[in-house]
Amino acid sequence: MQSSITLDLGAPVGPQLYRVLRNRIIRGHLAPGTRLLEADIAASYGTSRQPVREAFIKLAEASLIEIRPQRGSFVLRIDIAAVMSAQFIREAVEADIVRWVAKHTSPEICRELDAILTTQEAAIENDDPVQFLILDEAFHRRLAEIAGQGAGWEFLQPLKTQMDRVRHLSARQLPRRILVKQHRQIVEAIRAGDAATAEQHIRNHLRRILEDIPVVACALPDFFEPLENLGSGSPPPNEA
Repeated sequence: MQSSITLDLGAPVGPQLYRVLRNRIIRGHLAPGTRLLEADIAASYGTSRQPVREAFIKLAEASLIEIRPQRGSFVLRIDIAAVMSAQFIREAVEADIVRWVAKHTSPEICRELDAILTTQEAAIENDDPVQFLILDEAFHRRLAEIAGQGAGWEFLQPLKTQMDRVRHLSARQLPRRILVKQHRQIVEAIRAGDAATAEQHIRNHLRRILEDIPVVACALPDFFEPLENLGSGSPPPNEA
């Protein structure tokens, strides 16, 4: 089947294919177990097999697919341990980010964050979970940029790949208004210049995924490694 996405053949094709296939896996459009063949992908996107091979190697490095010689490549299930590790690291980083933003708050910063959340609420009204999560990403990225940690946010991207897969599944399965409410709480604490409360709100917000995993995994078990791999780990208490 011919893809509706057109690649820019004047730019390196391998990275473009990687981004396209990565997004399709993260958004659940390519389910675990889906077989990907170099020849089929090359024909679908109108390119040669070499850039497809390059994209597959990067997808394998990101633990999104498994390459099986002579058999093809297969989309992997979500690694729950990787989700929990990413959540732990992300919470530590973003807690410091919101503390900084709250200590250096301004009306301009709050207006900008409010505008993102208003658009995110519109995505809920339009029942558009993909746009909702794009705006969710924009909210957290903007906090990092305001704190001068744009590079730090980019550093987190490969670490949270499995986490993002859960977020896309849960956005379709669970109420999204709760997440916007939590975002609003973060912004209100920033507006008040209350760094400690802003930190606690973002910790609570980012720990939400730990509650979502069992619910989504029960609803969509084929997307996840066995639930017993979840273990009994929980984030350490906040001692700030």
